[in-house]
Amino acid sequence: MAVRLTLLCASTWDATRDAIFGDGALNERALLEARAVRSLPLYSPAVRAPSARCAQLADALGLETTVERALRDLDYGEWYGRTVDDVVADDPYGFHTWLTDPDAAPHGGESVRGLCRRTANWLNSVDPDTGHALVIADEAAIRALLLHAQGAPTRAFRHLDVPALSTVCLTPSSGCRHIRIDPVLRYVTGGRRATDAVVSAS
Repeated sequence: MAVRLTLLCASTWDATRDAIFGDGALNERALLEARAVRSLPLYSPAVRAPSARCAQLADALGLETTVERALRDLDYGEWYGRTVDDVVADDPYGFHTWLTDPDAAPHGGESVRGLCRRTANWLNSVDPDTGHALVIADEAAIRALLLHAQGAPTRAFRHLDVPALSTVCLTPSSGCRHIRIDPVLRYVTGGRRATDAVVSAS
C-alpha cells in the first residue's frame, strides 16, 4: 500500500496582517466553506494538529481525527496572542529578523528552521503502509511540509502561500515526493459552488 497524504490547511479567509499570532477559531466564512463540502474521499487515517482551528475544521467536515503533536503550529513564544501591528511597534528589528532569518526566534519560541525540522521528521516517519491519509494542519506546518517534500531551502518558507481550505497531495515516487495541487469546493453566495486550485508559490 502506497502513501498518499492530502494536506488540508486550517486557516481563515481574512488572514490580514493584524491577525493574532497563535491559535484561534476559524471565522464564519471558513466554517461556511467547510460545511459546504458535502462529500470527501475516504481517508484512513485522518490526523490533525492540536490547534483549536484544526479541531474546529475537522468537526465542520464531520471527520474523526487523531491528534498529531508533531504537526502543531509554530511556537510564537512571547508573541503568542499579540497582533502583528503590536509586535512591529514594540520590536521592529526582531520582527524583521524573524521574517528574513529562518534561524531567528526573537519571540523566544521556535524558529522556522526548528518547525521545518520537526515536521520533516514526522513526514519521514510516516508508515509506508499508511495509504491515503488526510492531514489537517495550520498554514505554517503545511509550508514546512511542502518545503521538505520539494527539497527546498528553509529560506523559501516565506514564499509559499497556502490559502484557507486549500489541499495539496504528497505522493512518494521513486524515492521522491510528488506534489499535486487539488481543487477545493468553495461556497459561493447563493449556494453555487466552484472548484478552484488555490495553492501558489511566488
